[in-house]
Amino acid sequence: QQSGRRYNLFLKRRLRIDKRHQSKDSVFFRDGVRRIDFVLSYVDDFNKELEKKLERRKEFESNLQKAGLELETEDKKESEDGKIFFVKIHAPWEVLITYAEVLNIKVPIKENDIPSKVENPLDCVLFPLRLPENVMHPEPDYFTAPFSKDKQELYLINDENTFFSPSTRNRIVNYILTRCPYGTEEGKKKFGIKRLLNNGTYTAAYPLHDCQYWKKANDPNCDNERYTLYMEWARFLRFYKEQPLDLIRKYYGEKIGIYFAWLGFYTEMLFLAAVVGLICFLYGLFTMDENMSSKEICDPAIGGEIIMCPLCDQECDYWRLNTTCASSQYSHLFDNVATLFFAIFMGIWVTLFLEFWKRRQARLKYEWDLVDFEEEQQQLQLRPEYEAKCTQKKRNPVTQEMEPYLPLTSQAVRFCISGTTVLFWVSLIIASMIAVIVYRLAVYAAFASLMENTQTLQPISGLLTPQLATSVTASCLNFVIIMILNFFYERIAIWITDMEIPRTHMEYENRLTMKMFLFQFVNYYSSCFYVAFFKGKFVGYPGAYTYMFNSWRNEECDPAGCLIELTTQLTIVMAGKQIWGNIQEALVPWICNWWGRRKARNNPENLYSRWEQDHDLQTFGALGLFYEYLEMVIQFGFITLFVASFPLAPLLALMNNILEIRVDSWKLTTQYRRPVAAKAHSIGVWQEILNGMAILSVVTNAFIVAFTSDMIPRLVYYYAYCENEDSPMSGYINNSLSVFLISDFPERNRPKENPENFVICRYRDYRYPPDHERRYLHTMQFWHILAAKLAFIIIMEHVVFTVKFFIAWMIPDVPADVKARIKREKYLTQKILHEYELEKLKERLCQGDKRATEKEFIATEGRMELSRAM
Repeated sequence: QQSGRRYNLFLKRRLRIDKRHQSKDSVFFRDGVRRIDFVLSYVDDFNKELEKKLERRKEFESNLQKAGLELETEDKKESEDGKIFFVKIHAPWEVLITYAEVLNIKVPIKENDIPSKVENPLDCVLFPLRLPENVMHPEPDYFTAPFSKDKQELYLINDENTFFSPSTRNRIVNYILTRCPYGTEEGKKKFGIKRLLNNGTYTAAYPLHDCQYWKKANDPNCDNERYTLYMEWARFLRFYKEQPLDLIRKYYGEKIGIYFAWLGFYTEMLFLAAVVGLICFLYGLFTMDENMSSKEICDPAIGGEIIMCPLCDQECDYWRLNTTCASSQYSHLFDNVATLFFAIFMGIWVTLFLEFWKRRQARLKYEWDLVDFEEEQQQLQLRPEYEAKCTQKKRNPVTQEMEPYLPLTSQAVRFCISGTTVLFWVSLIIASMIAVIVYRLAVYAAFASLMENTQTLQPISGLLTPQLATSVTASCLNFVIIMILNFFYERIAIWITDMEIPRTHMEYENRLTMKMFLFQFVNYYSSCFYVAFFKGKFVGYPGAYTYMFNSWRNEECDPAGCLIELTTQLTIVMAGKQIWGNIQEALVPWICNWWGRRKARNNPENLYSRWEQDHDLQTFGALGLFYEYLEMVIQFGFITLFVASFPLAPLLALMNNILEIRVDSWKLTTQYRRPVAAKAHSIGVWQEILNGMAILSVVTNAFIVAFTSDMIPRLVYYYAYCENEDSPMSGYINNSLSVFLISDFPERNRPKENPENFVICRYRDYRYPPDHERRYLHTMQFWHILAAKLAFIIIMEHVVFTVKFFIAWMIPDVPADVKARIKREKYLTQKILHEYELEKLKERLCQGDKRATEKEFIATEGRMELSRAM
């Protein structure tokens, strides 16, 4: 019986389609002429709110029609599930030209006649990476000017239906939707589609994709840009191809276009850093057998005879230095002379990246008509939430118009609550990091005892030392805590930013960006900062150890140094975040969409309309791009702040970003509704964050090389303390270990057993032996090394900063040819506008218009001459 009903329903719907003679995959109204610029959807949920929602919708749609928009409703009987109403919105020509003037949208006035730049001699080599010309440049290059209704003859209007691109049309309609009123509730005027979505009056509001992504539309009027983007950009097999940035900008708008331009440029620059990092890693690999320190540690006659002091109180036994043979060899992979070179190189690389990006950004601003686009234009576009919540008004001193404002006292209270909340969450991160440190201190003894007493672990005891086991498990635990805290804080950050009621969309994004970045910075990097700059630095010495909370003895570094542990920490957190992020980005929307479409597969494809197909996709959201930037900036921090400890970090980032570009493009093209187009002429506040991290990275890497690696102690020994000129580094290990008399152990620290009756043990420090008059005090070599470390930091910072600022000064932010083109275009545009005005004035003079005086004519000609002279 049920299958019979479904068949009857199919026949009824098929008859409706046959009557209309229109494909359900169309992006036009039923007449096949008017384009669908936006779609609203809603369901009739029979509850106490039904009448109120009906009233809101009626008022809202009536006001949309008063604003000039045309609506067409698809009854729920027409929908696939028989429950959802769809309201299709079309913006006619009169509405488009009105709001194009309000939004200061630039439109073509003449085809660009400036010669294109000279061909690149490497074009033949780079040909396999190129995309077809019609994909890279989907439309001609024009001189443009802000639209004015009074000068329509000036613009290249060949067809009113296609003059404004679909992305511009949906931007205009969205502007109207966010400001359209729908009534008065509780004495307050209510307006905006966002509020209607929040209260359930509508379930969705979105512009349509132009076709299905896997095949072209049957409609000859369709541009099939989504299909082109999928075939040429969003498939992983095209990973080696350049990105069709002009097409991305045309389809999704400048804001999304600038993100993919930045991500692509960042990935290209990473290639150089990855190659140099790989060379430095290979240098460490090939010189591993020549490393004198690890040779001495692994030598049974040297490292095998050195008895080390216990690493924990009472439970841990004395141990021989050669048990850390494998970890000392692996440490050399990252702790060698190449590390110093790579740290300096990355300080310069990051400057080149930021400076060349400014130039790339300037070129895009010219090519995408964003030269005169200033963020101040967005000040005209107040957030609807700001206008709704700010009931008080005051006169704007510039425009002399009354506008809503938030009183200073209310702002102060909201900022205090916001600041306190952020401070609380940052404190929570620090508390969680301390908890992980306590875990490391508490389980170390357990790992040491377990590995010593468990026979099955003996074969791998050389590779998996207690230090490494503790470091790996603590890093994994820390990663889990990071992800949990991240999940909750994202929601808190959005809530407190909403509470602050920012004035504009840009102000909202900037505030949220700073909150989220501050939190993520502390969340992701705190554990790396601990290992790099605190672990093993405040240990004390046998008999006078320092304790955390007077209970847990502070951790010591491996005899080969703490750098290998920082490398482990960095690899786990960075790689874990990237793997988890890509799984989350690719799988979650795909699973959600599959779940939402599972019923539709039972029906013929021509019954599943374009607006229904898009309705079942995920929403990209206003903050979708924000999370993409945040993910990449956090990765940028990993490859710059701690790169001295892990030269392969840029290579990992490069491989991730090649995948990231295709994952982001795939999900945006296939799994998400089409986002509303938005303008942006830069990456915004993220540029300042990157600049700040670039400066901080010089400092952190200088401190890592000086205090975390063994580079400086080895150099001091090499030049000042070596005893064998034929082999300058022989004896370094013995020199770097101090002597402690076991009988001097207090009861709290003394091991329970000493079966071999050792008399002395060694520990990593530079202190006088027990038979010296200054027993256990720092030796002169300690102060020499400390002075050398501080001198190295000062010299490295000054050298790198000098080179950075010199490079930044040498490289202009705007390329010379772009400057010339901008001036040329401004001149030609002004000339065209002036000639147009002169022609109109001549017409008025010929028609006998008294207002068109001879003086006005002379003034207009004079202005043209002045423009030519300029």
